[in-house]
Amino acid sequence: MTLSYVFPPPEIVAVPIVNSEQLFPIHRLFFVGRNYQAHAAEMGVSIDKASAKPFYFTKSSTALVQSGAHIPYALATQNLHYEMELVVAIGQAGVNLARAEAQSHIFGYACGLDMTRRDLQGEAKKKALPWDCGKDFADSAVISPIVKMPGQLLDQANIELSVNGQIKQRSNIAQMIWNVQELIADLSTYYPLKAGDLIYTGTPDGVGPVVSGDRITGAIEGIGTIALDIA
Repeated sequence: MTLSYVFPPPEIVAVPIVNSEQLFPIHRLFFVGRNYQAHAAEMGVSIDKASAKPFYFTKSSTALVQSGAHIPYALATQNLHYEMELVVAIGQAGVNLARAEAQSHIFGYACGLDMTRRDLQGEAKKKALPWDCGKDFADSAVISPIVKMPGQLLDQANIELSVNGQIKQRSNIAQMIWNVQELIADLSTYYPLKAGDLIYTGTPDGVGPVVSGDRITGAIEGIGTIALDIA
């Protein structure tokens, strides 16, 4: 008996690679929460790295949208926020990695936006509920083409975001509480990492709302630019 699907299966989600005809197929999307001290402070939290550990949330690969997209204002929110982030693309599998091993699992980097329904996230926090409805929704994970940098550790680069040409976020990834190497190693203790995983490494301070008609642009030094229009 020949088996068939009851409806067509989802298409493979993939991201362009700079200066390549190949695409980077996506496996999972991981996001790091509160990884810049100044952003943690604007969220009302202080992070002591000596006693704290990174924490993560995930989004479905169906949330991924390419830089340059025009997207509708998100459903069920009155407070849609931008968060500019460095994204690490994982190129090979690994589990329980030591920090010294983590670097070899890097395929490359991209610019990313973690769009957030801040009002829904805020309500979830108050009730000690999961953040899924505030974070994981259509078009909420924006990404630029990936710059291939296998095995290269990026630990310093300017990062900024503007809304309608006005700078809202400006920092350097050197200000991350946990750097790329530390994040890959730590995340691999919770999940066996696979080729195709993306890690959004957290946002600097200056997050804020957008409305219909706004244009978001961002850049990371040496990596590229990103753009998004709220239709």
